[in-house]
Amino acid sequence: MASKIFPVLKLATKLTVVGGAFYVVYDSGLLGSSEQGTEVLGRAKTAIPPAINEWMKYFGMEAQVPELPTIEFSPRQAWNSGVRTSISALSDGPTKVCNYTSQGFQYLKDLSK
Repeated sequence: MASKIFPVLKLATKLTVVGGAFYVVYDSGLLGSSEQGTEVLGRAKTAIPPAINEWMKYFGMEAQVPELPTIEFSPRQAWNSGVRTSISALSDGPTKVCNYTSQGFQYLKDLSK
């Protein structure tokens, strides 16, 4: 009987953890717009280091938390730049293929003369 309940309990635990993680991500605004993402990043920068120091003191550990790296670019402007670049390359693809094909044919014609 226990051997049948254990896999169900294991699956329920995994689904609970995944659902909780998704809820936290959605509730904090990480799945929203770039403005919301920038705001969440700012909140995380101010909240995480003090929380780590508090937990280190609680467990009696001594450690230095490294400084957060500075971001030299605006995450707001680079939010979907990869998507924009990919879509731009896909939309220019047929034109580029046509140009390269005509250049290749011209090169072959010049070689055959």
